[in-house]
Order: sequence, then structure tokens, then C-alpha cells
Amino acid sequence: MKFINLTRHTEIGANSYYLEAGGTRLILDCGMHPKDAGENALPNWKPIKGQTIDAILITHAHQDHIGTLPVLMRRQPHARVFMTEATSEIGSLLLHNSVNVMTRQREELGLTIYPLFGQQLCRYRQPYTTSADRIRDDNALTFEFWDAGHVLGSSGILLRAEGRTIFYTGDVNFDDQTIMQSAIFPQSDIDVLIMECTRGDNPEPTGWSRASEEKKLADAVGATFSRGGCALIPVFALGKTQEALGMFYEFRRQQQLDFPAYIGGLSSKMTEVYDRRGNQTRRQWPRLQLMHDVAPFVLNGQTINDSPARAGRVYALSSGMMMAKTLSNIFARRLVGVPQHSILFVGYADPQSPGGILRSAKTGDSISLDPDEPPQTLRCHIEHFQFSAHASRESLVAYATTMAPKKILLVHGDPPAVEWMRARLSGQLPNSEVIVPTPGVEVEL
Repeated sequence: MKFINLTRHTEIGANSYYLEAGGTRLILDCGMHPKDAGENALPNWKPIKGQTIDAILITHAHQDHIGTLPVLMRRQPHARVFMTEATSEIGSLLLHNSVNVMTRQREELGLTIYPLFGQQLCRYRQPYTTSADRIRDDNALTFEFWDAGHVLGSSGILLRAEGRTIFYTGDVNFDDQTIMQSAIFPQSDIDVLIMECTRGDNPEPTGWSRASEEKKLADAVGATFSRGGCALIPVFALGKTQEALGMFYEFRRQQQLDFPAYIGGLSSKMTEVYDRRGNQTRRQWPRLQLMHDVAPFVLNGQTINDSPARAGRVYALSSGMMMAKTLSNIFARRLVGVPQHSILFVGYADPQSPGGILRSAKTGDSISLDPDEPPQTLRCHIEHFQFSAHASRESLVAYATTMAPKKILLVHGDPPAVEWMRARLSGQLPNSEVIVPTPGVEVEL
């Protein structure tokens, strides 16, 4: 059994991993780096150059896990692609949107590697093989998807080969969210655990609960309205948008707040998928139809220019990291200099992204959210809330401790997060080998 971390650095970026077991060669996820362009946005596939990949397994449809699937499919035309049905539906929307981004980058940067864009749809807890005829023997690799509780369709992947079991968590959440229910993962008999570390450098706040955090968000929105301002909530189109809309529904239902809400075009399409699958998936509020019951207004690249910042409204716009030229970035530049308005962060933002820069800025600082626009003085209110769709580091450690696998591979985390997880797990599991796989270097499992 062999494993290679195909990300270019120890980070949360273009997530992709090579796994060879039972004579089968797999790629787990193939993401696109949110900050880079061209070849640097791709996983580093050089260590597997010349290899024929049998299958590509996708855990979920966030850009950093599925964004370069068209490129990999072009390079590995014989590889079969496996994912859940919900991931396929959302991924098609995301990749179609990515083509527009790729086309613009190709024109602006002179890039030529981007292609312009058959997978098998999998059910949870059902074993599959990479063989088209589904014939398998005792030594053949099998795998199954487990509900990861992260976003709609998200999965951990359990693999069996050569008498051993490997479990890749993908992005996981062990707590209920407003819409998504917590993960259901294997509870025994794992030899190798490949685990995400996103929140490894952030302890869960003492006394934190989702209910109390929702109240804090409602109070912040209410205070913004009292000042005569509006609130921008930067969100990811998949997952965080739907969770935000779920909170808005609860605010209205509990008679805390009632306000017009705005989302982006891609977010609305993904929300429609959530609505269609409301009764088909494990979720809170299975009958809740977000597009009908919350009835958000929809903005796009054209209408955003005709939509001034109106008091008493909440704009839940992507991208979550406020990358330049996205709706959240465009709208934020209208708010940052106005003391009445608020920008409320409810999720992760890379420290070097515009969202990360804004999160750490202080009132009076000069900030630049778009290199093509002049810097601005920060005068609006900035607040942070803990609504991560990723498991806390405490719950990740608890899961690994319960499983006590022979080996633990730590992935999907910035260096401080990965190092904290490594140190803690090494101390608590002296009989487990805890590995931080160096990008591009083969690990023998």
C-alpha cells in the first residue's frame, strides 16, 4: 500500500492524494487552489507521471476538492469517477461556473492548459469496486462512502484491500449545523486513518454552542440595522449560503429579526439542489424550502452594479474568502468606509486572501481588497462568528483516539494546525504512527 500527498504544500489548497492498494491506483479528490492560477492551481501530479489511474474518488463538491476534475479526467481518460449523486449534481454546477473563470483567466493570463469542460453515482454505506464488471475477489479493493456531515453529498471514504482498512475523512463535521446533520462514520476496525486538520490551530471556545452563536449573529445584525446600516456576510456558495439562509429562517420563525436577504446566482442554484433533496437526505428541517420560505433576492455580476447598500438588509454573498472580482468583494468595497455598515464573518478565510486580510484589520487601517482598486480606510464594523462546517480539533482527536489506528496521516491543514494535531495525537496514541506526509513523497502504508 502506497500513499502520496499531491498537494503542492502542507496547506488547504488543491487537495489531492494518490493511493495504491490491492493492485489498484486511486486518486482521492482533485481540487483547485483558490488563490493560484494556471499550473500552480493544480495538484502536483508529477510524482504519478506515467501511471495509469484506475479510479478517481471525490468526497464533495467544494472547489478545493473537485475543481480540477476536468483536467485530471483529460489526463486520465480511462479512470472511472465515483461520487455521491448530490455531489455530482452540485459539482456539475460548480464546474460549469469554473469554466467561466478558467476562460477569463486564459484570456487575461494567456493560459492554455485549462480544458473547457462518466462518473458513477454512489450511495452511502454500499460497497463498490473500480472494476466496470463489478467482479471482485478477496484481494480486490472495495470502497464505500459515509456521510461526512460537512455539506450536501459530502463523504468520508472507507477502503478495504489486502486485508486492511483505510479511512479518508475528507472534510468532516461531527456537530449538527443549522441544515446539515453531523457525520456518521465508522466506529471500529480502521488500520490507516487519513484525516483533515483544518481547525487544528484553533481551540473550540469555552462554552461555545451553535444556539448561542446564532443569537450573537442575530444581535449583531440587529445592532447594524439600529445604526442605519446593512450587513454583508461573505459565504461559500455551497454549504455556508444554505446554512446562513437556515439561520435567517430561524430568526424570522422565532420573531427575532425579519429582513430582506440577498444571495448570488451560483448560490441560488446550489440552494435549489438543497431544496430538491430536502426529503432525500439527512438534514434538519427536511421540509424547509429555502428559496421559497426565506425567498432571498438573487444578485449576479450585472445586477450587483445596480444594487446599492441598503439599510436593514443582509447580503450573504460569495466568495467566502472575498476573492477579487467576486460579489462579496465588490460589495465589501462599498461598505468598508461607512461606520454604520457591518461585515460579519461566519467561516474560514485564508489569512492571505482579501477576506483574511479584512478579518485581521483594525478600524482606521488602510486595506486593499482588490489590486486593481485603490486602498480604502476601514471604518465599518467587523465581527467574527464560529459556524465552521469543519470538525473541531477536539472532536477530531476524540475520533482518532476512539479508532486508535495503526497509522494516522494528517492532511488538509495549514502547518500550525497539522503540527498541533501531530503533537496531540502522538502523545495520546503512543502505539499509533502519526505521519505528516511531505508533499510529493511516497509513504509506504
